[in-house]
Amino acid sequence: MGQGAKKGLVFHLPASWLTQDGKEIPPFYQKAFEGLDGLGVPYKTIVLDRERVLQRIDADECFHLINHGNTPHPRALMVGLAYLYPFWHVDPKGIRAFSSIGETRFRPGQIDGDTAREFLTGLRHKWVEPRKSRYEQQRQIAEDLPEGATAVFLQSEKYRLVEETCFMDCWQMIEACLEADQGPVVVKPHPLDLDQDTYERLVEMQNQHTDLHISLDNIHDILDSCERVVTINSAVGIEAYMHRKPVILCGQSDFHHIADVARSPAALTELLKQEPSGRVHAKFLYWYFAQNCVNAGRGNVARQILRKVRAAGYSLE
Repeated sequence: MGQGAKKGLVFHLPASWLTQDGKEIPPFYQKAFEGLDGLGVPYKTIVLDRERVLQRIDADECFHLINHGNTPHPRALMVGLAYLYPFWHVDPKGIRAFSSIGETRFRPGQIDGDTAREFLTGLRHKWVEPRKSRYEQQRQIAEDLPEGATAVFLQSEKYRLVEETCFMDCWQMIEACLEADQGPVVVKPHPLDLDQDTYERLVEMQNQHTDLHISLDNIHDILDSCERVVTINSAVGIEAYMHRKPVILCGQSDFHHIADVARSPAALTELLKQEPSGRVHAKFLYWYFAQNCVNAGRGNVARQILRKVRAAGYSLE
């Protein structure tokens, strides 16, 4: 983007990505830049400085795209992976739990059923059938999981974006599931957050409750065998939808539309005692990903981004 240009796009990216060869830049952005070059749209990249983001936006008339951003502005969109590759948030409010999708009304009657089912089939072919997830999973098929369990998936509460969205902590969540007394409770710790203290506390709880099972098995084996899923707002909720399993969320989320939401341990216990209602999982997943996210698997990433920019009310002319 020329120095005198008043209009254009500015991408705020981590300094580690902006090396001379650009090899660290994720394919999503590489596709975006190639498309913008082809369309003749002016843009530039700058080092992401979270403390000065708003100041830098106000200093020009450009439109800004902020990697993992959380600073809404009329001339900015927040960018980040939307749980499952190749779908990305390019959103005016934030990413994942903070995205504007959470405030958008889901109207299943406006979604074509055949299109949605075909979309779900594609997701299952990519993730469920090969038993793949965002993080590395056990390849060995689980053989000793109890059938019809409540599956509780933990996630790290050390990170700000999780801590700020919890309605209860993980221990309250597990205790509430045991209190419901609805059969086996399978707990899967987060693969990146299984420290010694967490594991020892889980073992102590398991010794006190015969219905509690700690599992490090493949997430899809657990989802396949369980009756319902409980999590704060982990991506496992999306994966549970792919298995057409009912979900109870215990934190702020942008995919709550077809889940039950427990805002306290007592509410979680009560929800588990109730029969879950049927949900339109295929239509929701199609609406969430195909209609609200940018699909980096398609060749027109730049055009998809520009549609989001125009929807925010910005003109490049």
